[in-house]
Amino acid sequence: MAVIPVELANRPYEVHVGAGLLADVPTLCRGRLRKRGVPIITDANVHAAWGNLLDTVLREAGHEPHWRILPAGEATKSWDQLAATVNWLLELEVERGDHILALGGGVIGDLTGFAASIVKRGCHFIQLPTTLLAQVDSSVGGKTAINTPAGKNLVGAFHQPSLVLADLAALETLPPRELRAGYAEVVKYGLISDPLFFTWCEENGDALLAGNAAMREYAVAHSVKAKARIVAEDERETTGTRALLNLGHTFGHALEAETGFSDRLLHGEGVALGMALAARYSARIGLMGAGEAQRVEHVIAASGLPARLSALGLDCDGRTLANHMLHDKKMDAGTLPFVLMKGIGQAFLARDVALDDVAAFLDGELAR
Repeated sequence: MAVIPVELANRPYEVHVGAGLLADVPTLCRGRLRKRGVPIITDANVHAAWGNLLDTVLREAGHEPHWRILPAGEATKSWDQLAATVNWLLELEVERGDHILALGGGVIGDLTGFAASIVKRGCHFIQLPTTLLAQVDSSVGGKTAINTPAGKNLVGAFHQPSLVLADLAALETLPPRELRAGYAEVVKYGLISDPLFFTWCEENGDALLAGNAAMREYAVAHSVKAKARIVAEDERETTGTRALLNLGHTFGHALEAETGFSDRLLHGEGVALGMALAARYSARIGLMGAGEAQRVEHVIAASGLPARLSALGLDCDGRTLANHMLHDKKMDAGTLPFVLMKGIGQAFLARDVALDDVAAFLDGELAR
C-alpha cells in the first residue's frame, strides 16, 4: 500500500492507495469513527457492488451504518439532492467532530464534501473513491460542488477530507467506459508537467485499462503524488499553479453543458476531448508543434476516449459552445483563462485568449 501525504497547513491528511482497503475501513479510520452510528453516502450502483462489504466490516467493528443511497449519475449533484442530504445528516444529529463516509465516484465525493462543509458550519468527511477518476483526481484536494442550470460546479466550497482510501479492488467492478473516463485524468498529469509520465501512458495505457494491477497502482499513486504537490502549493487556486489541473476542463465543461450533463458524455470523456482540443488549439496559434498535438490525440483515441469533436454529433455551432464558457467559474474580470500547452508537459495559463477565436476554432472542429 502506498501512503501519500497531502501537506496542508494545519490540516494535513493522507491518501492510501492499495487493494483491499474497503475491507479494512474500521482499522484505517480508527479514532475518526468515534460513534456507533456511521453515516455513509453512496449511489445505487456502488452500493450494489460494495455496500454489503462495508456494512459487514463496520458492524463487525461495533458500528451501525446509516446509508443514504442516491441515484447514480451527474444529475445527483443538484440543489435538491444537496438539501435532502443535509436534512438527512441533521436528522442523524451529525456533529462537527463526526466523519461522514463518501463511498463512490466524483459525484458522491463532491456532493458529500459540500454537504459536510455546510452542516453546522463544517464537519469531517472521509473519501472512499471507487472510480479511477475519483481516485486520481476528485477525491484529493478538497474541491466540492454541485451543478446548477447555469453550469457545472458553480456552487461549492473548498473542504478537505480527513482521509482518502483508494481501494484499487473497486476498479475491478468498474464498467470499461468509466475506467476509460478516469484514465483521461491520469494522462492529464503527464500533459501538465511530466513528459516522462506521458510517455509511460503511451507505453502502458493499454495494460492499465486491461487490468494490470501493477500498472494501475503505479498510475494512481503517481497521479495522487502529482496532485498532492500542486494542492500543497496552491490549495485555493490563488497563484495559478492549481489552475493547471483544469487542462481540458474549459472545453470539456462546455461540452458537458451542451449535452445536458448526461450519460451522453461522461465528465472524463469531456476532459479527454477537451485536452485534445486544447492541444490542437495550442498548435493552431503556434504554441505547440502539430506533431505533439497529434501525439496527444493518438493517446486519447487509442484508449477509446473521444478525440474529435465531430464524433459527438452535436447540433450547435462554435459560438454556442463558447457561450457555455462564459459561465465558467474561472472567469475573472470578464476574461476566461485557458490552460494551453507549449509542448507535452508544458501546460500554462493563457489569459489573453479571445472567445471569438475559440468559437471559430470550434466551428472548424465541428466540421472535421
